[in-house]
Amino acid sequence: MEIVRVPVLSDNYAWLIHDAGHTVALDPGEAAPVAAAASARGWTIEQVWLTHWHPDHVGGAQALQAQGARVAGPAAEAAKIAGLDTLLAEGDDIAIGDARATIWSVPGHTAGHIAFHFDDRAVIFTGDTLFAMGCGRLFEGTAEQMHANMRRFAALPGDTRVYCGHEYTLSNARFAAVAEPDNGAIADRLVEVTAMREQGEPTIPTTIALERATNPFLRSVDAAELAERRAAKDAFKG
Repeated sequence: MEIVRVPVLSDNYAWLIHDAGHTVALDPGEAAPVAAAASARGWTIEQVWLTHWHPDHVGGAQALQAQGARVAGPAAEAAKIAGLDTLLAEGDDIAIGDARATIWSVPGHTAGHIAFHFDDRAVIFTGDTLFAMGCGRLFEGTAEQMHANMRRFAALPGDTRVYCGHEYTLSNARFAAVAEPDNGAIADRLVEVTAMREQGEPTIPTTIALERATNPFLRSVDAAELAERRAAKDAFKG
């Protein structure tokens, strides 16, 4: 399975997933750069998978659908996403080529947010739920829901690669250093991430093991601590 990062909009990442001659575009906030990245590799986008309804994740879906792709997304958000061909919910499976993903329901950022977990490939696409060193804002859900998501992510094997929807790692790392000032792993990662971004390098994917060590939201002991940290991050100016 090949995974290609496609920068779109200001700081979003869309993803191309290619397996056994078949291609899916995940969270295409714009159609043109995603289609161009696929075309440059001789790939045809047959499916579009969406994690949640926000426009910066679904903005290119209808244009790709008009070019022949079928669109799959969260059943709980079907009223907010035009033209879904396939409705997905907790425990469903969806395949591209020989690779099969299981759907996780991970509400919090939005009420119907889903993730795509390729268990046998040790890969998960988390949209705006789990970020490198962060988590999504609680626009439609609760801290209890997000904490449950974090516990679920943390239980994955450490080598699981995490593909999220934004390049937020530097800001998240700066906040993490304030949230856990005695965490040496966070301090080290802040130095590393700062250098990567100064060189224009992406920081995604991350791994579950790295997030266990350096993500203050994944490390929150309970929902109350996560809520406190999320409110602090919302106000953080670093």
